[in-house]
Amino acid sequence: MKNIIHTVANEISTVLSRVSEEEAIHLSQHLKSAKRIFVYGEGRSGLMGKAFAMRLMHGGFPVFVVGETVTPSIDADDLLVAITGSGSTGGILQFAEKAKLLGAKVFLVTTNRESKIAAISDGVLVIPAATKYRRPSEPETIQPLGNQFDQSVHLVLDAVIIGTLQTENAESTYAEMTKRHTNLE
Repeated sequence: MKNIIHTVANEISTVLSRVSEEEAIHLSQHLKSAKRIFVYGEGRSGLMGKAFAMRLMHGGFPVFVVGETVTPSIDADDLLVAITGSGSTGGILQFAEKAKLLGAKVFLVTTNRESKIAAISDGVLVIPAATKYRRPSEPETIQPLGNQFDQSVHLVLDAVIIGTLQTENAESTYAEMTKRHTNLE
């Protein structure tokens, strides 16, 4: 078991070391300039998106998860952060197209810079990880399906939030973030 844990940790470290700092900063800039942030992904990417949205809320950002019953309509000056390993998930493409039509910005988190969603996005953050498709360009992994992508997305997006909050100069201190943390538990 220890060997598996070590291998997974090494895989993720390798993926993280290959993430473009420029792309991560570009996402941070979009987060800071958005009136409101909408996050969407399907399946496990959606779960990573919900974790990202929760961290954004802790940081004081106005954020919504697409598909929740309390999510308002998206509008100009809003940002849709779409998370999909393939970059071509049909439902996400439809939401991205609709967001653009309404004047919102779209930022894609994916492995595929050449995807249909990337082509219409205002920014792309490539996570160079393995997906369930196992394309020749993807790294080797001992993990099943898109585990490597999901784990890497979670860590990269957490780092983007940390970096974004650091540049905001104590707008969201630890105490303020703690106040925003759920207390119905």
